[in-house]
Amino acid sequence: MTKIKVGIVGTGFIGPAHIEALRRLPNIDVAALCEVTIELAEAKAKQLGIGRWYTFEDLLKQEDIQCVHICTPNFLHYSQSKAALLAGKHVVCEKPLAKDLHEAEELVELAAKTGLVNAVHFNLRYYPLVRQMKTMREKGDLGEVYSIIGSYLQDWLFYNTDYNWRLEPDKSGDSRAIADIGSHLLDVIEYITGLKTVEVMADFNTVHKVRKKPLKPVETYSGKMLQPEDYADVRINTEDHANVLLRFDNGNRGCVTVSQVSAGRKNQLKLEISGSNKTFAFNSEAPNEIWIGNRDQANQVLMRDPSLAYPEATALMTFPGGHNEGFSDTSKQLFKEVYAAVEAGKQPENPKYPTFADGYRELLICERILDSTRSQKWVKI
Repeated sequence: MTKIKVGIVGTGFIGPAHIEALRRLPNIDVAALCEVTIELAEAKAKQLGIGRWYTFEDLLKQEDIQCVHICTPNFLHYSQSKAALLAGKHVVCEKPLAKDLHEAEELVELAAKTGLVNAVHFNLRYYPLVRQMKTMREKGDLGEVYSIIGSYLQDWLFYNTDYNWRLEPDKSGDSRAIADIGSHLLDVIEYITGLKTVEVMADFNTVHKVRKKPLKPVETYSGKMLQPEDYADVRINTEDHANVLLRFDNGNRGCVTVSQVSAGRKNQLKLEISGSNKTFAFNSEAPNEIWIGNRDQANQVLMRDPSLAYPEATALMTFPGGHNEGFSDTSKQLFKEVYAAVEAGKQPENPKYPTFADGYRELLICERILDSTRSQKWVKI
């Protein structure tokens, strides 16, 4: 077997998550990584067991590297994805694809022109039971979608001493909670239901208007606490909490709540989709089951089990029922589909995985949500 050589760009929280998932695929060799300095790249490469390390520019010069994963802060996604495509590399980019629609549109056009494989890491589509719900909807089990209720709740920014580069608009963009985790929720909603969001009404709240920025580096989700003298006060302008009303192209409605200050909710995406036949309910913190609601018979709980699911969902299951699969498996399953395309050498006509075009779509929705909270009006998409 000839393995596909991959380069990882960025080694914060999500870079090592990509590496771990990629190493579980038999046809992949995570051959190299890069960081902002060669010294940091060397340290991270040795820590992660990767044999080669570079700065970004030198990584792109490596002819044997076929695909790069952009796992850097948001403001670098556009420039690095563009450079990688121009260097002839296939690209998997973290979301958001870019900081604004113009950048995202340029990347979509460039990717289409090159024909190279392009994907955005909307990995939460790849819980097997998310695809099961999508397939059940496609086969008519759900019926017409009546309403959608969703939330994505975390607590990692609960304290005013919690700090991360995502709090800084010049690095992350003008939206935080919606752009960071809400984009996953909005993507999954459209993915499962097949509906398009056509209008939004949003209300944002910044709970901690001043936060304590550490004067020493603290890694995402590290849980480390510093002393009072180790902080500086910083004004915060991005949202800790957001509520959004949604209107869909079938004429029906939905609502979502996104928060990064919900104590005890570590990383919970919840979704309830009510149709004319049934209701589906899913919770990402218990991803191996979905609740199916019925009006005229007993409600059901469907466990993740290859023998009970549709083939489309079974394709995302590695283990038998009762052998739980979770967050890290979603990236593995996404990358499995992406690298089938990389092996073929080009972007397929109708890829199953989320593409740069999907990244543009979510950026568009987030931009319109921002417009709505600023104007306090309904905004069309």
